[in-house]
Amino acid sequence: MTTSARAKLQRTRRAYVPTTALAKEVAFDDALMHVTLTDGRIIGVPLIWFPLLRTATSQQLNQYEIGAGGRSLHWPELDEDVAVAQLLAGTESSTI
Repeated sequence: MTTSARAKLQRTRRAYVPTTALAKEVAFDDALMHVTLTDGRIIGVPLIWFPLLRTATSQQLNQYEIGAGGRSLHWPELDEDVAVAQLLAGTESSTI
């Protein structure tokens, strides 16, 4: 199979293949943390996985920093760090 035929076949299998998972924005509701990625995906993870975030005030939750070019989230006042890869893997904070 030629390179161009292989590329055409790959394009027909999937219209869009994300190459990065970088955080752009974080929002919260009563049960979930929603992380919007630069490629348009939104990850929703249970706050129960992150005890420090679950017990934080809305003001504390909204004082986050996006670091490492979008690969990590940090709450300075809470001293909590979350990796975007951790969220994509679907693991609780204590497992990574």
